[in-house]
Amino acid sequence: MSKAGALDLASGLGGKIEKDDVLSAVDKYEKYHVCYGGDEEERKANYTDMVNKYYDLVTSFYEYGWGESFHFAPRWKGESLRESIKRHEHFLALQLGLKPKQKVLDVGCGIGGPLREIARFSSTSVTGLNNNEYQIARGKALNSVVGVDQTCNFVKADFMKMPFPDNTFDAVYAIEATCHAPDAVGCYKEIFRVLKPGQCFAAYEWCMTDSFDPNNQEHQKIKGEIEIGDGLPDIRLTRQCLEALKMAGFEVIREKDLAVGSPVPWYLPLDKSHFSLSSFRLTAMGRFITKNMVMALEYVGLAPKGSQRVQLFLEQAAEGLVAGGKKEIFTPLYFFLARKPQSDVL
Repeated sequence: MSKAGALDLASGLGGKIEKDDVLSAVDKYEKYHVCYGGDEEERKANYTDMVNKYYDLVTSFYEYGWGESFHFAPRWKGESLRESIKRHEHFLALQLGLKPKQKVLDVGCGIGGPLREIARFSSTSVTGLNNNEYQIARGKALNSVVGVDQTCNFVKADFMKMPFPDNTFDAVYAIEATCHAPDAVGCYKEIFRVLKPGQCFAAYEWCMTDSFDPNNQEHQKIKGEIEIGDGLPDIRLTRQCLEALKMAGFEVIREKDLAVGSPVPWYLPLDKSHFSLSSFRLTAMGRFITKNMVMALEYVGLAPKGSQRVQLFLEQAAEGLVAGGKKEIFTPLYFFLARKPQSDVL
């Protein structure tokens, strides 16, 4: 079971950062971003530090509000957010054609919600790759709770430099994670290297769509809000992801923005006009209560100083995500399935 209570939220704030150092970590993280004078090249050059600080600061908020799987999903009418998230994970497993006992890699696995769901759904052995110590510790604890700790594991490493031999995995997937990479081609090349010939890589990417206008100030403001609120060095266009896959050596089998045609908008849980009891903590009222709760916890010393500012940039991200979704300039649901060609060596 995922953490749920206010005290659990407070105790986890800051992740592996010393509690007295959280405020300075927030300062440093914010300065990477455009609205605080940072630039894209600095974010790319220091992406490991930036992304690690981000996930140390936000993981408890994510788990408190979102559960164990930190991602969006297309939804059917009458389907709950949790149901749609599970179906979204199952869809990826089915697209990869996973078979029992295969070795699968989850690139940028968070605390392992999708890893556990896909492992149980497909009877596979899934390795979660993550560069954040706090998230790995949470993931290991949750794996033990559901009993997949003998078949699934976590490896702490940078996905730009994976510590695996060539041709190790039968399948690789990434769920809203490789958007943190400073260089898509380099990241996809590493995935290509560790994947067995003839096997597939599937992902959901965060992308700007073709409707994004880089000369439109409002569009750029929305993009900047998403970047600071979600620890991103930049947000690529969908076509840039496709080009990067091909440059890395992959054959693209299929690709689609799953946000297009979804009966229920992916951003609905964050939309201030929406109310839901089943995902109450994500609603405007739920986020308002969380904001005041964090303020109180910080005031009495149960949450470290700087926690309110983390909640503030997450709120900023929510606003950017909803605006980007409504204007159709951003999608977190760009899906692709790509194959590593069969080796010519017999």
